[in-house]
Amino acid sequence: MTTLLPPPQSKTGRSSEQVRQDLTTRRPLVLLATGGGVAAAAATLLVCLATGLAGWYLTDGGSHGAPRYGLRVGALSWLMGHGSGVSIDGVAVTAMPLGITLLSAWAIWRTGHRLGASVAGHGPDAGGIADGQRDVVVPLAASLFAAGYAVTAVATATVAASASTSPSVPRVVLWSLLLCLVVGVPAIAAGSGRAAIWTAALPVSARATAHVARRVVLLWLLVSLVGFLVALVVDFSTAANVMGQLGGGGGAVVLVVVLGLVLLPNAVLFSGSYLLGPGFTVGTGTLVSPGGVVLGALPAFPMLAALPDDGPVPAWTGWLVLLPPLVAFVAAAWSQWVWPTAYYVEGAVRGAAGGIMAGVLFSVAASLSGGAVGPGRMRDVAPYAFDVLLHAVTAFGIGGLVGGLVVTWWQRRTMPVEIELDQ
Repeated sequence: MTTLLPPPQSKTGRSSEQVRQDLTTRRPLVLLATGGGVAAAAATLLVCLATGLAGWYLTDGGSHGAPRYGLRVGALSWLMGHGSGVSIDGVAVTAMPLGITLLSAWAIWRTGHRLGASVAGHGPDAGGIADGQRDVVVPLAASLFAAGYAVTAVATATVAASASTSPSVPRVVLWSLLLCLVVGVPAIAAGSGRAAIWTAALPVSARATAHVARRVVLLWLLVSLVGFLVALVVDFSTAANVMGQLGGGGGAVVLVVVLGLVLLPNAVLFSGSYLLGPGFTVGTGTLVSPGGVVLGALPAFPMLAALPDDGPVPAWTGWLVLLPPLVAFVAAAWSQWVWPTAYYVEGAVRGAAGGIMAGVLFSVAASLSGGAVGPGRMRDVAPYAFDVLLHAVTAFGIGGLVGGLVVTWWQRRTMPVEIELDQ
């Protein structure tokens, strides 16, 4: 009989479920947003601190130094993932370990998404937002979130820095704010439901173009990863030999493996730059590209075994230039099945614009993957960013253009009734 009774009502006439939902989505915005930024920064910082402490113990069983040295290394590694750079024995190291950067971005996304869900009840409801009512919930929450993150980063730099390491605090703040802007704002908007409302007003062409760009970038990163792993496996004996010469037992092996995982995103971007054609440099006066390889003395690091041999290159490497347009063709065709159109111009624009956008995104990422990693000639280890931009935009744009046209032609021929002609 109790199931036939109406749900209990509050004094305001709302059910208990409505009150519970309102309490869940109307928590204090200032407290939640600021705390969310601190939590997002602390999540990855604690991982780096724990790794640094474990590394200090694994190197010599903790017989030298104190645990605070391991914690300092972990904190400096986290700061390097935020663009700080460090000085080691007077030598500037500016390359960013992008594995830490990606881990921080993931923590920002997860925390920001939960924050958005927690503050979704602030401001106008969905109907009010759709009708154009003013809504500052996302900008305000994102600003407080970024402030909490940046303050945590500055505090970490203040505690971990020393006269000999000298990480750049302004660069840490800049990268913290940039990560919160690029990752945190979309996460908060998505979690609060605002993103779905705002993107619904975008033209289909814009959403389809973004879909093509996303597919091209993801597929190209996958191809670049496979290329790097194949190159490493082919010369795995060299990597194993270098690993054996490092000494230090199993602890050193674990540390090298962890460092390799942290630098894996950098290696993937180097690999993608190579497959695009321009290649990269691993020291002043060197070149690694499908057209030629000029190397010098290299540090003893196992991942460098993936580099091709110095000297003339095999004839088949010239065919690698077909990979970028082929990847863009496949990605554009794949996207066209999700966002079909009956107009050739529409299909061509989507594919070409998405490919060009993907080329710009990849070249920006590639430009962040290098920097100084040691003294002397090792101050220049990076892809040729501008050349990568030109090759990526051209190859992805042409591949996306052809893919969009071919699939549009096929869809017009095989299922013209299922395609919305008003797109």
